[in-house]
Amino acid sequence: MPELPEMETYKRLLSERVIGKNITAVEVTREKTVNVPVDQFIKEVQGCSITAIERRAKFLVFKLNSGKRLLVHLMLGGVMYVASEDDDIDRTKQVTLSFGGTRLFFIGLRLGYLHLLTDGQLEETFEDLGPEPTDPSFTVNRFLSLMEKKRGALKTTLVNQKFLAGIGNLYSDEICFHAKLLPKRQSNDLSEQEKTTLYNSIQTVLARGIQLGGYMDVPVYKGDQLTGSYNHHCFVYDLEGQPCQRCGQPIIKDEISSRKTFYCNGCQK
Repeated sequence: MPELPEMETYKRLLSERVIGKNITAVEVTREKTVNVPVDQFIKEVQGCSITAIERRAKFLVFKLNSGKRLLVHLMLGGVMYVASEDDDIDRTKQVTLSFGGTRLFFIGLRLGYLHLLTDGQLEETFEDLGPEPTDPSFTVNRFLSLMEKKRGALKTTLVNQKFLAGIGNLYSDEICFHAKLLPKRQSNDLSEQEKTTLYNSIQTVLARGIQLGGYMDVPVYKGDQLTGSYNHHCFVYDLEGQPCQRCGQPIIKDEISSRKTFYCNGCQK
């Protein structure tokens, strides 16, 4: 499932290609992907332009000049792809937005969705989300304050969207490795120094993920060399049995709260 760095990459690359352009055609091939009748969805979206794209947690928000918002959550297996007139992608598209010769495909949304919402509805969707870990206002002191109340495994804490928004299975493991902490450590057992180290690792790993374009397999457009580069730079995720780059011991695959988890038992404490 795409996490904060992947959605930030989409935000950046899609903004360069569709902001300010009129939506000339809308095609919906799966009714369950949208939250209103298809005819209504097409009527309200076609003819609008996208004025901005914003990210919140693992969501993207396409702001329309009509005042409405398109909210996308890709969930497991969802991707977006921008195609030019002489380009296409051999995947089933649930929704297609056309901008003249440019088309934005929403693909693999079996669990994901593209909803047409008002600002009020958008606020309701986001009201239970925790703070954005990469926001400048999210200081180490705020993090320490939040951690005072947490119980349970560190892995479970990091992926809790009500605690922090945007971190999922992959980056929680990468953060724990960077902080030299086992993901099964109990959050309430961490010292203040370990919590401070964890905060710094959250900032470092997420920034690194964004810089490397996340881990998505499908490029955002033909010729895209950024998206998915993190696949080749993981510390521990999906590297079971391979030597730890820090101490050489084999990476372990485990399960914590029904989530697959990767870590090094040698240098994570």
